[in-house]
Amino acid sequence: MRLVLVFLFFTGLSSAQTSVPQDYFSNPLDIPLILSGSFGELRSNHFHSGLDIKTQQKEGIPIYAPADGYVNRIKVAHYGYGKALYIKHPNGYSTVYAHLQKYAGAIEEYVKRNQYSKETFEIELFPESSELVVKKGELIGYTGNSGSSGGPHLHFEIRDSASRPMNPLLFGIDIPDTKKPLINSVHVYPIGEDAHVNQSQLPLKLRLTRQKDGNYVSEQIKACGKLGFGVSTYDQQNGASNKNGVYRIKSTFNGQPSFDVLFEKFSFDETRYLNRFIDYNYYMSNKSRIQKLFREKNNPLSIINAENESGYTTVLNGFTSTYHIEVTDFKGNKVEITVPIEGVKEDILEPRPLDTTLDFVKAEEATSITKGKFNIYIPAGSLYEDAYLEIEAVGDTLKFHDDLVPIHKNITITVDAENYRPEDLDRLYIGRLNYRGEPYYNSTSRSGSKLSTRTRTFGTYTLVSDNTAPWIKPVNFDNDKWISSNKTLKIKIEDDLSGISSYRATVNGKFILMEYNYKTDVLTYDFDDAVVNETENNLKVIVVDNVGNSATFEATFFRK
Repeated sequence: MRLVLVFLFFTGLSSAQTSVPQDYFSNPLDIPLILSGSFGELRSNHFHSGLDIKTQQKEGIPIYAPADGYVNRIKVAHYGYGKALYIKHPNGYSTVYAHLQKYAGAIEEYVKRNQYSKETFEIELFPESSELVVKKGELIGYTGNSGSSGGPHLHFEIRDSASRPMNPLLFGIDIPDTKKPLINSVHVYPIGEDAHVNQSQLPLKLRLTRQKDGNYVSEQIKACGKLGFGVSTYDQQNGASNKNGVYRIKSTFNGQPSFDVLFEKFSFDETRYLNRFIDYNYYMSNKSRIQKLFREKNNPLSIINAENESGYTTVLNGFTSTYHIEVTDFKGNKVEITVPIEGVKEDILEPRPLDTTLDFVKAEEATSITKGKFNIYIPAGSLYEDAYLEIEAVGDTLKFHDDLVPIHKNITITVDAENYRPEDLDRLYIGRLNYRGEPYYNSTSRSGSKLSTRTRTFGTYTLVSDNTAPWIKPVNFDNDKWISSNKTLKIKIEDDLSGISSYRATVNGKFILMEYNYKTDVLTYDFDDAVVNETENNLKVIVVDNVGNSATFEATFFRK
């Protein structure tokens, strides 16, 4: 029976790979596929839900429908996915394309028509199944760098009928990869009350020695009690040096299966639990993500494919043990790490530090804390585990612990600004200080003299007054000049404190669609929209920041 369980533990991936269609979806781009990001890759607060395909450091590469279907959703946003397209296919799967430069053909016409009708750039549309039908190989858009993209690429997803993202490589999308995954570090965590490693109860980064075959052996540790292990690892495919995610991590203890993590599918509802899966404190302190090979309380992640005793190991006094980690990419390239353990019960010379702060929060209970003029409401389930928090208020500033503990649900911070004049309250907001001590705008609401914001990040928050309007200036034209040869109209907009909230542009009183690129602070109008058809044109642009300060820019230009 034990051999059967071991076999099932280690062979769980084969059924997943053969249960999806292998030849249904073609490549969305007609260029060699090189990845800058892989499925399941560890990102800030989420797992990456698709493939990031390099586009030769340029925009405008044609995107083709990988299968028949129809467009069932379109979203255009300044941030996030930017210009995104969603296609539903007859086999129940959907494909997603993000950070586009523009859509193609009838799709682009449909989007522009609706943007002008609603007089807004940001828009979300749900076409009927008969409105935008596409055939396999049909041009649907062009790659770009829109939204929260760090460079030109195509973000491509395949989702199942329940809208859960799946690894596109399972469907036969082929990415050349002959490289083994790389190991940054291996860590061990004493878990039990009396557990220790090398006479310490603190997490320990192990020294690794690379062997001739490319695998690793760690230093031998002396330990006793309940332990957990973690690994920092990444993969690289051919043609790129990007540090992408791996496909599978398995571990054994004394030859018996311990833990198995498989990056094939997850749901968006669970993706933020990444912060429970990694050593969040270590990441925030060292910028390296350690994947914990054990399941702690309040970690429901479905990527954990199998586990024995939640992945924990128990080292007994007087017994030698071996912990083994195997990291694999989708092509089967693998690297192994062996950790030799001598079971020795010793005196603990370095115990766990004791938390002594006044504010203790239980993870499963709602808590309200008042400090000075600030009130903090922490809903049940906001934290993954009970925690002592360091909270201090001085005047308009709240020191709300350090960002070394992850927050899962939004916490509400409310401050009473009754000492401000009523006419000044509308220009106040709650900002979180960045590493330079500058306030970053947090969406703030007001009821009377009380201002509130919601957050999922610990840090320092302060009241900020913004009485400065945004500023606006032309980029590629001058007032009272001819610009007949211009293909676009570009305007730069900036706001130093609370940031841009909204904008509106008209020419001769008619709305014109201007695309906002927050990375360059530029608004762009495309004359191909054919809204501007007069010789003399009066442009008016109104920009409003997040606390209501507004600025107006007016100019006249001429076109033949």
